[in-house]
Amino acid sequence: MRPRPRPWIVPVLALLVTLAPAVALPALLRPAGGSAEPAAAAGRAAGGAPRPEARDVVLAVHGGAGTALRRENTDARTERAYRDGLAGALRAGQEVLRRGGDSVAAVEAAVRVLEDNPLFNAGKGAVFTEDAGHELDASVMRGSDLAAGAVTGVRHVRNPVSAARLVMERTRHVLLAGEAADAFAARNGLTPVTQDYFWTQKRWDELMKAKQARTAAGTPGASMTGTVGAVALDGRRGLAAATSTGGMTNKMAGRVGDSPVVGAGTYAKDGNVAASATGQGEVFLRGAATATLSHLVEFGGMDVAAAAREVVVRRLPRLGGTGGVIALDSRGTYAAPYSSEGMLHGYVTGGGRIVTRIFPDERGD
Repeated sequence: MRPRPRPWIVPVLALLVTLAPAVALPALLRPAGGSAEPAAAAGRAAGGAPRPEARDVVLAVHGGAGTALRRENTDARTERAYRDGLAGALRAGQEVLRRGGDSVAAVEAAVRVLEDNPLFNAGKGAVFTEDAGHELDASVMRGSDLAAGAVTGVRHVRNPVSAARLVMERTRHVLLAGEAADAFAARNGLTPVTQDYFWTQKRWDELMKAKQARTAAGTPGASMTGTVGAVALDGRRGLAAATSTGGMTNKMAGRVGDSPVVGAGTYAKDGNVAASATGQGEVFLRGAATATLSHLVEFGGMDVAAAAREVVVRRLPRLGGTGGVIALDSRGTYAAPYSSEGMLHGYVTGGGRIVTRIFPDERGD
């Protein structure tokens, strides 16, 4: 005789099916497992939670992550040059916001200043590819409607971030590449420059050094030397982010990193977060770094500081790379964690206070 089903089984199974999504979603979004990093290194507050870098921030910029500047071997002139470079970008974006401009215009203005400064690996200071050329990438994203524009592999655009904005505003596409992107920028009013505009002795010396550094397999080495980016919050609480880079010294011609890819190097969504990343691009691509950060805030219930640190300090190093991110939420809370030796960055508050951080021992508020 077949046993009769127990009357309580069906209701219990139904309850389990109902509860399964509620259990599964937090499991997917909770911090990745593994050993916890030391509290001091993680920049945690006394209660154990990652703390924000600052509050009441309206604009922030970064000048790249990688090998850190050290107080003991950085002269006053060099320190001033980096601080002035970051502060100049902050003032440019701040002026846009002060005049009532939106967050997109503010991040473009800030990044253009960094692109024009040969200290930074973007625009004028772009590094060389393996064939001694320059290929530049940039992207911009508007948080109100998730509109975005990007260019990659451009060789004749002085300010790639402006070309990226043009793609967002004047085409139905998101990403244009190579010669077509150069031609599009010229047709839309950006005066072309020749490749020698980007040449600097510093970047040439870096290329020569990289070519001399052979890996165990006998192939030329490549080095990561940074990126620039900005995030902003305007008077209408609109968020935007932008990122621009010359790539990696001695990179393969045609290589594309995370900077022009929405969700990897750049992301912005109103009511949530704006983020710009810098570091080893392949890892930020594979980890969908800025989109993951945004999703941890929106769906995982994390604050911006916890989400940024979860991505940059815990998850991405497990994929084999390091770097940093600047992230700003809709309340003006700002986070700037990094897993590399250092990251150049700075911010301006709603009250007009400008802060720059270039040494690893400089801590947040």
